[in-house]
Amino acid sequence: MNASIPLLAKVAEATVGIHSQIPSTHNSALIGLGTERRTGGVIIEPDGLILTINYGLIGAQNLIVTLTSGEQRQGWVVAQDYVSGLGLVRIQGHGLPCLTPAPSTACALGQDVFVVSAIANEERRADSGIITYIGPFDAVWEYSIDRCLMASAMNFGIGGGPMCNSLAEMIGITYLSPSEIGRSVLAIPCDYFINARDELITQGRRVSVKGRPWLGLLAYTLRDHVVVAGVIPGGPSEKAGLKPGDVVLEVDGVNISERKAFYTTIWNRQPGEVVSLKVFRNNQLETVAIQSVQVEEYFD
Repeated sequence: MNASIPLLAKVAEATVGIHSQIPSTHNSALIGLGTERRTGGVIIEPDGLILTINYGLIGAQNLIVTLTSGEQRQGWVVAQDYVSGLGLVRIQGHGLPCLTPAPSTACALGQDVFVVSAIANEERRADSGIITYIGPFDAVWEYSIDRCLMASAMNFGIGGGPMCNSLAEMIGITYLSPSEIGRSVLAIPCDYFINARDELITQGRRVSVKGRPWLGLLAYTLRDHVVVAGVIPGGPSEKAGLKPGDVVLEVDGVNISERKAFYTTIWNRQPGEVVSLKVFRNNQLETVAIQSVQVEEYFD
């Protein structure tokens, strides 16, 4: 382990387990995200403010937060940021162990880091490694960030635990473990929270930035083409008739050859506007006009 035992203990004490219960009728459950989600979180203020990942909070009807001691407390959602993938939860408390989110701007490739995961409520596990990638990241669901941190460490939990440097400064929140890399974890830099802290706490979401149109689809890049992997049930793309296997050639007349550009071109529009896709399907060209929405409209 690349951190002293006292520093590791400090991080573990601030790491919590979050058990989210979601109604079976909620859209997030209907698309396969489940009705019982267990993620991690990090207490970032002694009065019980917790930084976590938004995935676990979508549609949550009840939140149970478990401290390292095993004590369980009722939690409630403070903020959800669908752009960064971060979320905030609060529990009642005073003088709780906490970590202060730190900027990741000084991070460098090869730098020692460690991650702590919340397992089975009060159990905590840790692993160490080095930063292997710093840069943009986009995913099959309509998600892209300009900067992520990837490290050669094992993430034992689903996500939401802290990624720290060797001084136990929290520089990121673990998000997922890329399946194509056996021992690797991706984290959302804490900068995304730091830069929007006051807004998220007071407004519950980002309101000062332009909203993003959401089409409700899954996509991947294959040999310089963007292919629709799936459509979200009841989402804008399904309603418009987009089909899995469609090859997207253009968005609003702009040629598309890779997924990140696909997302960026869509996000140049306003939520609620119609996005026109030219697709190749069954050996012929089709035009699919999709009435976009904000993702919150689908999941709220």
